[in-house]
Amino acid sequence: MSKFHAPEKSIFICTGSKCGKRGGKDMCKTLKHHIKDADLKDTIEIVRIECTDRCKFAPILSIQPANIWLKEYEERDALRILKLAIDGQAES
Repeated sequence: MSKFHAPEKSIFICTGSKCGKRGGKDMCKTLKHHIKDADLKDTIEIVRIECTDRCKFAPILSIQPANIWLKEYEERDALRILKLAIDGQAES
């Protein structure tokens, strides 16, 4: 058993059937691009997940460890989502 580096923060993006069609897959690509451009790869990681069982709210993503869950987002929300992940708190 050995250790490996894992970023402090993660964004779990559902790319299952409904979420993937409603923007989940595109959001994965967009956020990975922004994270790479901002040199945040050691701070935040994107994790594609298959299903959260919350299909009626698709697309869904979760920012951890802040336990922030977002629904029905659009690709234009990518920078705001990234800021939430960095700050670790939901907007009031």
